[in-house]
Amino acid sequence: MKTTPTETTVKPIRVLIVDDHAMVRKGLTSFLKNEPALELVGEARDGREAIETCEQLKPDVILMDLIMPELGGVAATRTIHQRWPNVKVIALTSFQEKELVQGALQAGAIGYLLKNVSGDELAEAIRQAHCGRPTLAPEAVQALIQPPSEAESMAADLTRREQEVLAWLVKGMSNPEIAERLVISRSTVKVHISSILSKLGVASRAEAISLAIQNKLVR
Repeated sequence: MKTTPTETTVKPIRVLIVDDHAMVRKGLTSFLKNEPALELVGEARDGREAIETCEQLKPDVILMDLIMPELGGVAATRTIHQRWPNVKVIALTSFQEKELVQGALQAGAIGYLLKNVSGDELAEAIRQAHCGRPTLAPEAVQALIQPPSEAESMAADLTRREQEVLAWLVKGMSNPEIAERLVISRSTVKVHISSILSKLGVASRAEAISLAIQNKLVR
């Protein structure tokens, strides 16, 4: 006679914690130990360790901090999603900036939660992620639906090359240095800068740099 699987025979969801703060890892460890359907299989202190540990342990779900030394959570999420697409990553962070939310989701995270999430909400998010269903904190949703600023709208008109030139401007590069970096002529750099100033609605490269920094138009 066939036996019917019971809850006790269902394998727990294997979870990996990635955070550079020991106290956060300790708190999440205590939480997971009190959830019979969840199993802590490992910890990592940064993105590089996360990738190495993921390769060794192949967890089902990763709770990924985003702002970490060595390698951040967005970059680690991207690598993990490319190498092991079946591993689900939930961004678990204290930050709710639009750029971080977009970056994490574009990198392949299936969820985005803030660290003030309740234990029940986190457990449910892990279960949902394991089933392939996303969970976003209300703050993350709000950040995503915010209309772009005027500066962001103007920056969207920049070509990829103009974005590269603007990024070098922000880093303090001169026209000759930019030309050398991008392997283009100095006159071409001048043309790009003129176009950038026009599209951003500013009169000087200093204003363009200030606008780019204030509105985070370049990475």
